[in-house]
Amino acid sequence: MTHTVVGLFDNRSSAGAAKIELIEKGFLRENIDVSNRRLSDNQAQIVVTETGVGESISNFFNSLFGSDKQTARNHTNAAQDADAIISVEVDSPERAMEAAAILDRHGAIDVDAHAARYNQQSFAGQSGQQNLAAPTGAAETAQNAANIQNQTSIPVIEEQLQVGKQIVEREGARLRSRIVEKPVEANLRLREEHIVVNRRPVNREVTNADLQNFREGELVITEHAEVPIVGKQARVVEEIVIGKNVTEHVETVRETIRRNEVEVEEINSDIDNSEDISTRGATS
Repeated sequence: MTHTVVGLFDNRSSAGAAKIELIEKGFLRENIDVSNRRLSDNQAQIVVTETGVGESISNFFNSLFGSDKQTARNHTNAAQDADAIISVEVDSPERAMEAAAILDRHGAIDVDAHAARYNQQSFAGQSGQQNLAAPTGAAETAQNAANIQNQTSIPVIEEQLQVGKQIVEREGARLRSRIVEKPVEANLRLREEHIVVNRRPVNREVTNADLQNFREGELVITEHAEVPIVGKQARVVEEIVIGKNVTEHVETVRETIRRNEVEVEEINSDIDNSEDISTRGATS
Protein backbone atom coordinates (compact mmCIF):
# COMPACT_ATOMS: atom_id res chain seq x y z
CA MET A 1 0.00 0.00 0.00
CA THR A 2 1.36 3.42 -0.99
CA HIS A 3 1.43 6.24 1.58
CA THR A 4 1.98 9.93 0.78
CA VAL A 5 3.71 12.24 3.28
CA VAL A 6 3.39 15.99 2.65
CA GLY A 7 5.54 18.72 4.19
CA LEU A 8 4.98 22.49 3.89
CA PHE A 9 7.96 24.82 4.34
CA ASP A 10 8.29 28.57 4.84
CA ASN A 11 11.48 28.71 2.76
CA ARG A 12 12.92 26.68 -0.07
CA SER A 13 16.32 26.13 1.54
CA SER A 14 14.77 24.08 4.36
CA ALA A 15 12.82 22.06 1.81
CA GLY A 16 16.01 21.40 -0.16
CA ALA A 17 17.83 20.25 2.98
CA ALA A 18 14.93 17.93 3.81
CA LYS A 19 15.04 16.42 0.32
CA ILE A 20 18.79 15.79 0.61
CA GLU A 21 18.35 13.93 3.91
CA LEU A 22 15.44 11.90 2.48
CA ILE A 23 17.67 10.71 -0.36
CA GLU A 24 20.50 9.93 2.08
CA LYS A 25 18.07 7.82 4.17
CA GLY A 26 17.25 5.65 1.17
CA PHE A 27 14.09 7.27 -0.18
CA LEU A 28 13.91 7.07 -3.97
CA ARG A 29 14.52 10.34 -5.76
CA GLU A 30 11.68 9.69 -8.21
CA ASN A 31 9.24 9.33 -5.28
CA ILE A 32 10.08 12.81 -3.92
CA ASP A 33 8.20 15.77 -5.42
CA VAL A 34 9.31 19.33 -4.65
CA SER A 35 7.03 22.23 -5.63
CA ASN A 36 7.82 25.93 -5.17
CA ARG A 37 5.10 28.53 -4.64
CA ARG A 38 5.16 31.73 -6.71
CA LEU A 39 2.91 34.67 -5.91
CA SER A 40 1.32 36.58 -8.78
CA ASP A 41 -0.70 39.76 -8.63
CA ASN A 42 -4.10 38.06 -8.49
CA GLN A 43 -3.66 34.56 -7.11
CA ALA A 44 -1.21 32.05 -5.70
CA GLN A 45 0.15 29.54 -8.18
CA ILE A 46 2.19 26.39 -7.81
CA VAL A 47 5.30 26.16 -9.96
CA VAL A 48 6.33 22.53 -10.27
CA THR A 49 10.11 22.22 -10.32
CA GLU A 50 10.34 18.46 -10.71
CA THR A 51 7.55 15.89 -11.08
CA GLY A 52 4.68 18.04 -9.76
CA VAL A 53 1.85 17.40 -7.32
CA GLY A 54 -1.22 18.41 -9.28
CA GLU A 55 -2.92 21.22 -11.13
CA SER A 56 -3.74 23.17 -7.98
CA ILE A 57 -3.23 23.12 -4.24
CA SER A 58 -6.88 22.49 -3.44
CA ASN A 59 -7.31 19.65 -5.93
CA PHE A 60 -4.14 18.00 -4.72
CA PHE A 61 -5.14 17.96 -1.05
CA ASN A 62 -8.74 16.98 -1.83
CA SER A 63 -7.53 13.99 -3.82
CA LEU A 64 -4.98 13.15 -1.10
CA PHE A 65 -7.32 13.21 1.92
CA GLY A 66 -10.51 12.10 0.17
CA SER A 67 -13.57 12.44 2.42
CA ASP A 68 -11.65 14.29 5.17
CA LYS A 69 -12.56 17.74 3.88
CA GLN A 70 -11.49 19.57 7.03
CA THR A 71 -7.95 18.20 6.87
CA ALA A 72 -7.75 19.01 3.16
CA ARG A 73 -8.96 22.55 3.86
CA ASN A 74 -6.41 23.03 6.66
CA HIS A 75 -3.55 21.90 4.41
CA THR A 76 -4.81 24.10 1.58
CA ASN A 77 -4.87 27.17 3.85
CA ALA A 78 -1.40 26.37 5.18
CA ALA A 79 -0.08 25.88 1.64
CA GLN A 80 -1.16 29.43 0.76
CA ASP A 81 1.48 30.71 3.21
CA ALA A 82 4.13 28.09 2.36
CA ASP A 83 7.02 28.76 0.01
CA ALA A 84 7.72 25.10 -0.85
CA ILE A 85 5.85 21.79 -0.71
CA ILE A 86 7.44 18.33 -0.52
CA SER A 87 5.47 15.12 -1.09
CA VAL A 88 7.06 11.71 -0.51
CA GLU A 89 5.55 8.38 -1.59
CA VAL A 90 6.49 5.38 0.58
CA ASP A 91 5.38 1.77 0.74
CA SER A 92 4.90 1.24 4.49
CA PRO A 93 3.63 3.11 7.57
CA GLU A 94 7.08 2.81 9.16
CA ARG A 95 8.75 4.58 6.25
CA ALA A 96 5.97 7.19 6.33
CA MET A 97 6.71 7.96 9.99
CA GLU A 98 10.46 8.18 9.19
CA ALA A 99 9.80 10.60 6.32
CA ALA A 100 7.50 12.72 8.52
CA ALA A 101 10.20 12.89 11.21
CA ILE A 102 12.74 14.11 8.66
CA LEU A 103 10.37 16.81 7.38
CA ASP A 104 9.60 17.94 10.94
CA ARG A 105 13.30 18.04 11.76
CA HIS A 106 13.87 20.52 8.94
CA GLY A 107 11.08 22.86 10.05
CA ALA A 108 7.92 21.70 8.29
CA ILE A 109 4.86 23.82 9.10
CA ASP A 110 2.58 22.51 11.87
CA VAL A 111 -0.68 22.37 9.93
CA ASP A 112 -2.89 22.00 13.03
CA ALA A 113 -1.35 25.04 14.73
CA HIS A 114 -1.61 27.01 11.50
CA ALA A 115 -5.28 26.05 11.17
CA ALA A 116 -5.96 27.23 14.72
CA ARG A 117 -4.33 30.61 14.03
CA TYR A 118 -6.14 30.88 10.70
CA ASN A 119 -9.52 30.24 12.35
CA GLN A 120 -8.81 32.80 15.07
CA GLN A 121 -7.86 35.43 12.51
CA SER A 122 -10.94 34.68 10.42
CA PHE A 123 -13.19 34.90 13.47
CA ALA A 124 -11.58 38.20 14.54
CA GLY A 125 -12.03 39.65 11.06
CA GLN A 126 -15.68 38.61 10.90
CA SER A 127 -16.34 40.00 14.38
CA GLY A 128 -14.78 43.36 13.44
CA GLN A 129 -16.93 43.60 10.32
CA GLN A 130 -20.08 42.78 12.28
CA ASN A 131 -19.24 45.40 14.90
CA LEU A 132 -18.76 48.04 12.22
CA ALA A 133 -22.17 47.30 10.70
CA ALA A 134 -24.03 46.77 13.99
CA PRO A 135 -26.80 49.21 14.93
CA THR A 136 -26.67 51.43 17.97
CA GLY A 137 -28.62 48.92 20.10
CA ALA A 138 -26.13 46.15 19.38
CA ALA A 139 -23.26 48.49 20.26
CA GLU A 140 -24.90 49.29 23.59
CA THR A 141 -25.34 45.58 24.29
CA ALA A 142 -21.66 44.97 23.58
CA GLN A 143 -20.73 47.89 25.88
CA ASN A 144 -22.92 46.50 28.66
CA ALA A 145 -21.28 43.08 28.27
CA ALA A 146 -17.87 44.70 28.62
CA ASN A 147 -18.96 46.40 31.86
CA ILE A 148 -19.93 43.12 33.55
CA GLN A 149 -17.89 42.55 36.70
CA ASN A 150 -17.13 39.51 38.85
CA GLN A 151 -17.20 37.15 35.91
CA THR A 152 -16.60 33.46 36.58
CA SER A 153 -15.63 30.97 33.90
CA ILE A 154 -15.91 27.21 34.12
CA PRO A 155 -13.64 25.36 31.70
CA VAL A 156 -15.14 22.50 29.73
CA ILE A 157 -12.51 19.75 29.58
CA GLU A 158 -12.74 16.84 27.19
CA GLU A 159 -10.32 13.96 26.90
CA GLN A 160 -9.08 13.10 23.42
CA LEU A 161 -7.98 9.64 22.38
CA GLN A 162 -4.41 9.48 21.15
CA VAL A 163 -3.38 6.20 19.58
CA GLY A 164 0.24 5.38 18.76
CA LYS A 165 2.41 2.33 18.52
CA GLN A 166 5.75 1.14 19.75
CA ILE A 167 7.92 -1.90 19.14
CA VAL A 168 8.04 -4.43 22.00
CA GLU A 169 9.69 -7.82 22.33
CA ARG A 170 7.24 -10.71 22.30
CA GLU A 171 8.31 -14.19 21.26
CA GLY A 172 11.52 -15.45 19.75
CA ALA A 173 13.71 -18.46 19.11
CA ARG A 174 17.08 -19.44 20.55
CA LEU A 175 19.45 -21.72 18.64
CA ARG A 176 22.06 -23.69 20.58
CA SER A 177 24.78 -25.82 19.03
CA ARG A 178 26.34 -28.65 21.05
CA ILE A 179 28.46 -31.71 20.24
CA VAL A 180 27.05 -35.15 21.01
CA GLU A 181 28.84 -38.50 20.74
CA LYS A 182 27.32 -41.79 19.69
CA PRO A 183 28.97 -45.20 19.18
CA VAL A 184 29.12 -46.56 15.62
CA GLU A 185 30.50 -49.81 14.23
CA ALA A 186 31.48 -51.19 10.83
CA ASN A 187 32.37 -54.69 9.63
CA LEU A 188 35.73 -55.17 7.85
CA ARG A 189 37.22 -58.44 6.45
CA LEU A 190 40.93 -58.75 7.37
CA ARG A 191 43.55 -61.17 5.92
CA GLU A 192 46.28 -62.83 8.01
CA GLU A 193 49.26 -65.09 7.12
CA HIS A 194 50.31 -68.03 9.30
CA ILE A 195 53.55 -70.06 8.87
CA VAL A 196 53.02 -73.80 8.65
CA VAL A 197 56.03 -76.14 9.17
CA ASN A 198 55.67 -79.78 8.07
CA ARG A 199 58.27 -82.54 8.34
CA ARG A 200 58.10 -85.54 6.03
CA PRO A 201 60.48 -88.54 5.83
CA VAL A 202 62.50 -88.88 2.57
CA ASN A 203 64.89 -91.66 1.39
CA ARG A 204 66.65 -90.79 -1.85
CA GLU A 205 70.13 -90.15 -3.23
CA VAL A 206 71.80 -86.82 -2.61
CA THR A 207 71.83 -84.48 -5.53
CA ASN A 208 74.16 -81.58 -6.30
CA ALA A 209 71.53 -79.15 -5.13
CA ASP A 210 71.31 -80.99 -1.86
CA LEU A 211 75.06 -80.77 -1.50
CA GLN A 212 74.98 -76.99 -2.06
CA ASN A 213 72.48 -76.62 0.78
CA PHE A 214 74.53 -78.85 2.99
CA ARG A 215 75.93 -75.98 5.10
CA GLU A 216 75.04 -73.91 8.09
CA GLY A 217 72.60 -71.00 7.66
CA GLU A 218 69.16 -69.71 8.51
CA LEU A 219 66.00 -68.85 6.64
CA VAL A 220 63.65 -66.16 7.85
CA ILE A 221 60.00 -66.25 6.76
CA THR A 222 57.77 -63.29 7.76
CA GLU A 223 54.04 -63.47 8.37
CA HIS A 224 51.78 -60.59 7.19
CA ALA A 225 48.38 -59.58 8.49
CA GLU A 226 45.82 -56.81 7.70
CA VAL A 227 44.78 -54.50 10.55
CA PRO A 228 41.96 -51.91 10.50
CA ILE A 229 42.82 -48.23 10.03
CA VAL A 230 40.26 -45.80 11.52
CA GLY A 231 39.90 -42.23 10.30
CA LYS A 232 37.25 -39.49 10.58
CA GLN A 233 36.08 -36.93 8.02
CA ALA A 234 33.66 -34.07 8.84
CA ARG A 235 30.94 -33.37 6.29
CA VAL A 236 28.01 -30.91 6.26
CA VAL A 237 24.83 -32.96 6.25
CA GLU A 238 22.22 -30.31 7.12
CA GLU A 239 21.73 -26.50 7.36
CA ILE A 240 19.47 -24.66 9.79
CA VAL A 241 18.14 -21.45 8.21
CA ILE A 242 16.32 -18.96 10.45
CA GLY A 243 14.63 -15.69 9.49
CA LYS A 244 11.62 -13.49 10.24
CA ASN A 245 8.37 -13.07 8.34
CA VAL A 246 6.68 -9.69 8.81
CA THR A 247 2.88 -9.50 8.72
CA GLU A 248 0.49 -6.63 9.38
CA HIS A 249 -2.97 -6.56 10.90
CA VAL A 250 -5.50 -3.92 11.84
CA GLU A 251 -6.37 -3.73 15.53
CA THR A 252 -9.27 -1.69 16.86
CA VAL A 253 -8.44 0.23 20.03
CA ARG A 254 -11.43 0.81 22.30
CA GLU A 255 -11.25 3.25 25.18
CA THR A 256 -13.53 5.56 27.15
CA ILE A 257 -12.92 9.30 27.21
CA ARG A 258 -14.42 11.75 29.67
CA ARG A 259 -15.84 15.25 29.28
CA ASN A 260 -17.39 17.48 31.88
CA GLU A 261 -20.69 19.03 30.92
CA VAL A 262 -21.81 22.29 32.53
CA GLU A 263 -25.55 22.73 33.05
CA VAL A 264 -26.92 26.22 33.58
CA GLU A 265 -30.02 26.40 35.82
CA GLU A 266 -31.74 29.76 36.32
CA ILE A 267 -32.84 30.49 39.89
CA ASN A 268 -35.81 32.89 40.20
CA SER A 269 -35.63 34.21 43.78
CA ASP A 270 -38.54 36.71 43.29
CA ILE A 271 -41.12 33.94 42.85
CA ASP A 272 -39.96 32.14 45.96
CA ASN A 273 -40.18 35.29 48.10
CA SER A 274 -43.70 36.16 46.89
CA GLU A 275 -44.91 32.65 47.69
CA ASP A 276 -43.53 32.92 51.23
CA ILE A 277 -45.22 36.30 51.83
CA SER A 278 -48.63 35.07 50.66
CA THR A 279 -48.35 32.02 52.83
CA ARG A 280 -47.54 34.04 55.94
CA GLY A 281 -50.48 36.43 55.31
CA ALA A 282 -52.96 33.55 55.09
CA THR A 283 -51.73 32.09 58.35
CA SER A 284 -52.19 35.27 60.33
